[in-house]
Amino acid sequence: MTSLSEASFILTESPDHPGWMIWELSDPTHFNSLFGPFLLRMEGEVARVRMMPRHEHSNLQDNLHGGALLAFIDIALFAASRGFGVIEAGTAVTLDLSVQFIGAGKVSEPLEARVDLLRETGRLLFLRGLVVQNDGTVASFAGTIRKPTRR
Repeated sequence: MTSLSEASFILTESPDHPGWMIWELSDPTHFNSLFGPFLLRMEGEVARVRMMPRHEHSNLQDNLHGGALLAFIDIALFAASRGFGVIEAGTAVTLDLSVQFIGAGKVSEPLEARVDLLRETGRLLFLRGLVVQNDGTVASFAGTIRKPTRR
């Protein structure tokens, strides 16, 4: 029998980006697919999660829409947690997310979340990071995830 985690997310080597993994939903009809596929790379204690913003992620100023940025950060917390090996996916949930917008994100340029795992407890993950694009910082964030309930 396939578990929810195995059935929900796919993690495979990227043929186009050596050293990166592709992290995406197996069912493209869910929300995350509006932003992915995502690239994931572990560098020491930092998880790097990358997406390519598209026109549909833009605001009326042709910059990255704040809501799209928030969604990317939330998704990046889960991709990073997979990279850290602390959750696979499935029924984990975001308990809180604090974001500070620092600069405008550009459409059609890779956007990257660099995520640190601050602490893991029996039920919770505490994470923080920066969203960067080229040489600039777009946002900083901190979030808490409740791990999946074992059934």
